[in-house]
Amino acid sequence: MEKNIIIQHTEEGDSEYVKLVSHISELWNDARGKAIKAVNHSLLMANWATGQYIIEFEQKGNAKARYGDRLLVNLSKDLTRLRGRGFSRSNLTYMRMFYLKFPKCETVSHILTWSHYFELLKCEDPLEMQFYMTEAIKEGWKVRELKRQMNSSLYERLALSTDKAGILALANEGHIVQKPEDIIKDPYVLEFTGLPVRKRYKESELETALKANMETFLLELGRGFAFIGRQYVIPIGSRRFKVDMVFYHAILKCYVLIDLKRAEIKHGDIGQMNLYLNYFKAEICQPDDNLPIGIVLGAKKDELLMEYALEGISNQLFAARYQLYLPKKEELQAQLNNIIDGMEE
Repeated sequence: MEKNIIIQHTEEGDSEYVKLVSHISELWNDARGKAIKAVNHSLLMANWATGQYIIEFEQKGNAKARYGDRLLVNLSKDLTRLRGRGFSRSNLTYMRMFYLKFPKCETVSHILTWSHYFELLKCEDPLEMQFYMTEAIKEGWKVRELKRQMNSSLYERLALSTDKAGILALANEGHIVQKPEDIIKDPYVLEFTGLPVRKRYKESELETALKANMETFLLELGRGFAFIGRQYVIPIGSRRFKVDMVFYHAILKCYVLIDLKRAEIKHGDIGQMNLYLNYFKAEICQPDDNLPIGIVLGAKKDELLMEYALEGISNQLFAARYQLYLPKKEELQAQLNNIIDGMEE
C-alpha cells in the first residue's frame, strides 16, 4: 500500500530530492518483501524436507527396530537441544503429515506460509483441505482468516447447496461466483457479533454489531462485496422505508440488499424485500448494472412457507438463516455424506 512520504529536510519545490528519498524507500520496501518471501520459501521447504527424512527413516525399518513409537519424542528432545524452539512433538507430527499429504514438493504453494499449512493439515477430508488451500491462495487469506473460515465450516455450508459434481468443483477450483445463487450461504455464521445466543436482542443491535465488525462480516459474505450504507432510505410517495444494509457486488455488478430479522422470517418480509428490489430497479440501478439481489436474513425459516412466499416472484430474492454460534461440523458433515451417498445410489 502506498503511503504519503513526508520529507523534513528539503526546500519547497526541491522535487528531485523528494524523488530520491521516494525511490530509495521503495527500493528497501521491495527488498524487504522479497526477503520475507525467500525466508518463507526456505522455511516451508525445510518443514517439508524434515517430514521426508522422517518418513524415509521409518520406511527403512529403523523406527520399529530401535525407536518404535518414541521416534518423534526422541527427535523432539534432540532437535530442541541442538536448534532451539520449533521442534515440539506436535510440530514434527505435522511436518511428517505435510510430506505425506504433499509428497511432491511442486504441489506446495509458496504463497502460503507454514502456519497456513499447519491449519490445513487439520482437515481429515482431502477435498475439504484442497478447497481451503485454493481459497486461501485465491483470496489472500491471512492465517487468522483461514482459521475462522475453517471453524465456521465454510466448505460444508457451501457444499450442502450443490451436487456431487459441484462439490468436486468446489474443492478443485474454490468458490466461484457466477450467478446470484452463488453468494448465498445457509446458514450464515455471525459468531463475531458477540451477541449471546439466548438473549433477546433487537434487530438494530444485530445491525450495529455487524457494522462494528464489518471486516469480518464481509469475509463471511464472501468475495466481491463492498459496503454502501446502513438504514438506506427508500422514499415512496409520502412514506419512507429503510433497508437495513446495502452492498454492491463487484463481480456480479449489482446491488445486494440485506434485511435482518431477529426471529423467524415471515411471508410479509419477502413482500417487503420485493418492494425494495422494485424500487432499486426503477430508481437506483444504472443501465450497466445487473438486477439487484435481495437477502432476508433471519434466525429461523420455514422451508415450505418460504417456497410459497417466493413462488412467482421475478426478482432475485433469497431467504437465509444466520447463527450466532459456530455450527457443529459433525452434523454438517453427516448431512453432506448423506447427500453424496444418495447421489451414488
